[in-house]
Amino acid sequence: MLDFKGKNILIVGASSGIGYELAKTLIASGANVISASRNAPPDLAVKHLTFDLLTDSGSELASIPQLDGVAYCVGSINLKPFGRLSQDDFLKDYQLNVLGAVKVIQQTINALKKSDTSSVVLFSTVAVAVGMNYHASIAAAKGAVEGLAKSLAAEFAVNKVRFNVIAPSLTDTPLAKNLLSSPEKKDTSAKRHPLGRVGIPSDIASAAAFLLSDQASWVSGQVIGIDGGMSTLKPL
Repeated sequence: MLDFKGKNILIVGASSGIGYELAKTLIASGANVISASRNAPPDLAVKHLTFDLLTDSGSELASIPQLDGVAYCVGSINLKPFGRLSQDDFLKDYQLNVLGAVKVIQQTINALKKSDTSSVVLFSTVAVAVGMNYHASIAAAKGAVEGLAKSLAAEFAVNKVRFNVIAPSLTDTPLAKNLLSSPEKKDTSAKRHPLGRVGIPSDIASAAAFLLSDQASWVSGQVIGIDGGMSTLKPL
């Protein structure tokens, strides 16, 4: 088990899905978890900051004195044919996935610099690496997330702040409920993956926990696909 005793980790989006699973994992490993979202994660021993990503300035995050890690577990699934995507669709996905991450990082970077070794984990999607129908808006936004992380990994390497990205494929979370709403949909989605199933939150949370840990202290600027082999494998 990873050791997070004495570590302060901020999770933005811990109220459900991957963020909630990550919070559980980190708490079990001894971390002091700070949650920032509109709703507090149920039944978890966290310090919660009420934070609306789209309307709040993020100044409440700047009040955290020291951080050893930040996980920005925010995403969107906005799948439409390109002709039905409005400019507002693209702007909303960009605001949520990219500008939201920028806001959180700008407000917490000083606290991260105070740690001997700190880590930021952002989330992309397999659809950046693999072209997929109807993903134009979200793939464009998440591609920007990957570029952001690599740039910041270079800029803050001197401060020993690491930045990495996890690029999942379809994962069984509340955000994906419409895509997995029947046994037939689940079976069809599972068959698209070389490993024969869709992801579950613990698949992604365990990878995020590793990247936040000191065991990943030589990992920075990476985009890691946790996707059942979808981005790299084509079994015969």
